[in-house]
Amino acid sequence: MVASGALVFLILLTLGETSVLTVRGQTATPQPAPSAPKLAGREMTNTSGWDRNGSRSVNRPMCKQRTEITGTFKYINTFVSCLVFVVGIIGNSTLLRIIYKNKYMRNGPNILIASLALGDLLHIVIDIPITVYKLHAEDWPFGVEICKLMPFMQKASVGITVLSLCALSIDRYRAVASWSRIQGIRVPMWTVIEIILIWVVSIILAVPETIAFDLVNVDYRGKKFNVCLLHPVQKSQFMQFYKIAKDWWLFAFYFCMPLACTALFYSLMTCEMLRKKSGMQIALNDHLKQRREVAKTVFCLVLVFALCWLPLHLSRILMKIFYDEYDPNRCELLSFLLVMNYIGINMASLNSCINPIALYFVSKRFKNCFQSCLCCWFQRKTMMHVLPLDEKQSCIKWKSNGIDHGLDHSNSRSSNKYSSS
Repeated sequence: MVASGALVFLILLTLGETSVLTVRGQTATPQPAPSAPKLAGREMTNTSGWDRNGSRSVNRPMCKQRTEITGTFKYINTFVSCLVFVVGIIGNSTLLRIIYKNKYMRNGPNILIASLALGDLLHIVIDIPITVYKLHAEDWPFGVEICKLMPFMQKASVGITVLSLCALSIDRYRAVASWSRIQGIRVPMWTVIEIILIWVVSIILAVPETIAFDLVNVDYRGKKFNVCLLHPVQKSQFMQFYKIAKDWWLFAFYFCMPLACTALFYSLMTCEMLRKKSGMQIALNDHLKQRREVAKTVFCLVLVFALCWLPLHLSRILMKIFYDEYDPNRCELLSFLLVMNYIGINMASLNSCINPIALYFVSKRFKNCFQSCLCCWFQRKTMMHVLPLDEKQSCIKWKSNGIDHGLDHSNSRSSNKYSSS
């Protein structure tokens, strides 16, 4: 129960509800925590410490009601993280393989989707195992370098997702606005430049996380813990401002911007389609159906992103607006915010593995490719143990043809000609 109590303790620390003992050799006088919250059956009876802005706080009033969080979240979060890890690696790896192996899938929108999948895959492989280990361990064992790498990778991954969704929305508008422009099966140079810019900008925007996070030594019920979290005291003015405005910045750029971008360009796309509807040629009907399907797929990805990240951003914004650390009744709100924060963390983790699933159900083309890939994999595993050599080679040949021609058969007449849109 110590680990689960320490887990809630870390979240309370970020809210300014507990005290910091030392910060990598910088000693601060141990101060009591404020409100005697009951953490997984344990009590804390202290009354002052650091506030959320990194300044020394005055004594806070005791809570009239204890904050109580059980250790159930530890096991729920572990299960969700393991599920995301397995499904995310299989789904995103399969998605990347499909786009890489199948020449008909190598077009502008799909390359942006591949960039998004690669960002999710990096987050899954690097962050999730460390997060699960940290959840069960009482102490941070990985050192300062990994402490700074973790939030950097998280923000870079989310940045890649956000900017890729914006680029996909813009790409769909451009495809409709220039509906008579037909290209071959290739990746436009502008898309390559977009992807490079997306990764560079995402990495740059994640750098403040590397600066802000550090190892902090905290004292919990007489035991000292090394904790990786946002440094309670930032040295530069920019980092002080970043610490205060971080939640608003994350909400505005990493959540509102892709939604606003999608709403804007999809509205423009609808107006453009209505304006040109009377002049569209019948010969382009198959081509336009494909573009509508891609637009529907992009909209679904944005919707999934919004649903996965809304609870976490909402809990942080509610804390910023309504939480008052000097209110004796704050513990009731704190309990609600902690539960909402837990739900938000798990929902946000799901976003790293859910995009391939969404593509399977929304896009006929991706669905056929996924089915061909999984079917061939299963048959090849079976035939490698049962079938003779000539039949194995036949299956491998079928796989090569099946993936290339197992796309949307309803659009097969125009797949070669219009696949870049």
